[in-house]
Amino acid sequence: MKTQKTILIIEDEKYLREAVVDILHSKNFIMLQAKNGKDGLKIALTKHPDLILLDIIMPEMDGTTVLKKIREDAWGKTVQIIILTNLNKTNEQFLIDTEKNELTQCLIKSDWKLYDIVKKIEELLK
Repeated sequence: MKTQKTILIIEDEKYLREAVVDILHSKNFIMLQAKNGKDGLKIALTKHPDLILLDIIMPEMDGTTVLKKIREDAWGKTVQIIILTNLNKTNEQFLIDTEKNELTQCLIKSDWKLYDIVKKIEELLK
């Protein structure tokens, strides 16, 4: 029997967050969501999802800080994280902060369609 995987999306853009939740829920994933970094970090560290979709620019706590704090936790060292951002990948500090670990993927929102994100999630959670 296949167990359902849990995904946490931490995204302040309501329409994007809800669209991702709807499509992934229809693919039989258990969905958790947070609209800011502070709430997202709390959910991540208590619920231990199988994968996290993480925005970078958010209120209350930015995604880079959330990523660092998750990686400091024993569970968080191995969780798959996909960064979803509008930041440009040419930003050197952004690359350094997000791609130190092979368990972190980076997707520029404007370069990916929702279907592509779902496909990437399914590949990572096989």
